Amino acid sequence: MDVLGIDACGKQGWVGIRLTGGAYAGSLVAVSLDTLIERAGAVAAIAVDMPLGLGEKGWRAADIAAKALLGTRRSSVFLIGPRPAWQELDYPAAANRCQELTGSRLSRQAWALAPKLLEARACWLADERVHEVHPEVSFHALAGGVPLAYAKKTWRGQSLRRALLAEAGLVLPDELGEADRVAVDDVLDATAAAWSAHRIALGIAERVPMVPEPDVEGRLIEIRY
Repeated sequence: MDVLGIDACGKQGWVGIRLTGGAYAGSLVAVSLDTLIERAGAVAAIAVDMPLGLGEKGWRAADIAAKALLGTRRSSVFLIGPRPAWQELDYPAAANRCQELTGSRLSRQAWALAPKLLEARACWLADERVHEVHPEVSFHALAGGVPLAYAKKTWRGQSLRRALLAEAGLVLPDELGEADRVAVDDVLDATAAAWSAHRIALGIAERVPMVPEPDVEGRLIEIRY
């Protein structure tokens, strides 16, 4: 059984880590997400590190639940505003719209996700195999529910995350092929997403929140792990 975990990687676009039977089976990099998914072919599940489901008002319960779960790593989860905010053309308009619908303004860090969020959301709506994940939620589960002590961009943080993946049977080789040119933290995040994709395909993945809200398009707003 093949699955794919995907993380956004700046100007390079998207990086994907493929697993076969739960073990590393290669990497892919593409500027557009739909191209990356097309290149992956017949995979059973696709897990993307990007907010996908959007509500019509209020903050997403998935983000609030993920923040509560992660403890010291809670800052890695951005609060994602309602769908109407993402339909605005610039940050001031989006922040104001978010203020109307949630009582608080959308953060600039969250707004920076807009192009890739909308790109990933379109793929999610078009392909039932696509699921939302958050790598820090996945790593939290890999660590047995213990908050990770070190941030992902630090040496100790990356060493810890690579070790957690290895303990789960996901040993990353020194040569990754296409992903060799991608930042280490993006590769590790994509691999954590792939771990979650494998669990989704097996039917054993968990979710936050326990009772997801519905997206306006009918799918559930949830983070799988």
